[in-house]
Amino acid sequence: MKTFLYIVQIASAIVLVGSILLHTAKGEGMGGIGGAAKLFGTPKGLEEGLDKATYGAATVFIVVSLILGIIS
Repeated sequence: MKTFLYIVQIASAIVLVGSILLHTAKGEGMGGIGGAAKLFGTPKGLEEGLDKATYGAATVFIVVSLILGIIS
């Protein structure tokens, strides 16, 4: 059981990191120096899907972490 939970936690962590990295920048940040921040745009539907994937992965990660904390 613990092994399965560890696998789920690692998988959700990878999905969480990937979905966060795929998000577009909300502000210019360092890209504003060269003007590259607004060069590429993403459709609104894609951004909403990434939001849902990020929330789902974060929820799974937190729940599995709590369960592992209680079991251990």
